[in-house]
Amino acid sequence: MSPNNSLSAQRIVISAPHGRSGKTTVSIGLSSALSRRGLRVQPFKKGPDYIDTSWLSFATKTQSRNLDLFMMREDGVKNLFGMASQYADISIIEGNTGLYDSVDIEGKNSTANLARVLDAPVILVVDTARMTRSIAALVNGYMNFEPDIKISGVILNNVSGSRHEAKLRAALEHYSAVEVLGSIPRSPSLGIPERHLGLIPQGENSELLSVIENIGDIVEVNVNIDRIIEVSKNVSSFQLSAFSFQPAISKSGIKIGVAMDRAFSFYYPENLEALKNTGAEIIFFNTLEDRYLPDIDALYIGGGFPEVFMDELDGNESLRRDIKNAVENHMPVYAECGGLMYLSRSITWSGKTRKMVGAIPCDTEMTKRLQAHGYVILQDKVSGLEIRGHEFHYSRIRNLGDVNFLYKVIRGKGIDGQHDGIAYKNVIASYSHLHTMGAPQWAEDFIDRIVNHKQRYRYKMAV
Repeated sequence: MSPNNSLSAQRIVISAPHGRSGKTTVSIGLSSALSRRGLRVQPFKKGPDYIDTSWLSFATKTQSRNLDLFMMREDGVKNLFGMASQYADISIIEGNTGLYDSVDIEGKNSTANLARVLDAPVILVVDTARMTRSIAALVNGYMNFEPDIKISGVILNNVSGSRHEAKLRAALEHYSAVEVLGSIPRSPSLGIPERHLGLIPQGENSELLSVIENIGDIVEVNVNIDRIIEVSKNVSSFQLSAFSFQPAISKSGIKIGVAMDRAFSFYYPENLEALKNTGAEIIFFNTLEDRYLPDIDALYIGGGFPEVFMDELDGNESLRRDIKNAVENHMPVYAECGGLMYLSRSITWSGKTRKMVGAIPCDTEMTKRLQAHGYVILQDKVSGLEIRGHEFHYSRIRNLGDVNFLYKVIRGKGIDGQHDGIAYKNVIASYSHLHTMGAPQWAEDFIDRIVNHKQRYRYKMAV
């Protein structure tokens, strides 16, 4: 199958009136059910999110990607969607929060506006618990709020039984023109385990894989899959700008070690692809099992749950020592959130303190209260460029020593409300998660740091 030259792929947005309505469950189940039919399904998640994408990726055996108008802007969203969908039979886009929720009053970053930008039909998942006739008022309100949004169907979720379903369907049939595309019964088996940052990442526990199969079974039986496929065809097409994820042929000889395991798994695939496009080779390693660093020129440690695995991280003393020695020898390191915590001296959580790498002069303390959650705008102090990203953490930095900061915080919290991006030796460690499309120079700047370090190292060895 040849790639599409324009954005013409079948697509559907799964949204809801509010968060925790069941749109993640429906998106996972629908993706699984469609994949079982032999369709090539490309999943997406609206907004910054690593965990839902891991479940969607497993359900489709295809890398799920994020679409975010705040970080990527409209052109970036269109091009990322088009390139990722070019070989797909159908694309499933899971929204976030409520359909019209946004960081601005005009809804520029809402799921509704994403659907508008992509000209995608919307299926509204409604949690019907303790609701009957009122569902018509709710659905009609959502359909009329921004009339150009194509709400093409409703899936009733959390339905208590056949009588409840009949009342809901009768109300919608009498008062609304919307089509009911499915009715999912209330069932504890539809639950996905959660912790303080949301759902547990799919790859963390192999026993969770059966959950996806079960969700797929339930959606297959209770949702009109054929009709959803038809609805997904109600789209227009438009041309894409030049954009590619194809990696360049490696010429640089640069090897970047990327921590990828149960403790660290929060990476945007586009960030890794951006590094590959510079010619770098990505070498994954496991902070819980590998005793020493592989043969690499730089380190990239993303976010995750180091606090959950702090006993194991503490116990892997040889790797911690290896990473600290690499930092002392000025190896270039880029770390985000969980990676920042791992590079600190220690993590304290629930009355326990465990040793971490100790490469940065600070300690990390987990808190019961959320410390930061939302979009960030940073200004690079060196280049002056604006960088857009997001943050979400229950930890704070304590006992910070003598360090510099790379970023000035324009929006968000960062390390201390004013700064983010601890710059220490050749390390940049930040609470902010960046996406290469919101920080266009990120990959090139990281590679430049690596090249400069290698050149200085060669010069030092020659002398």
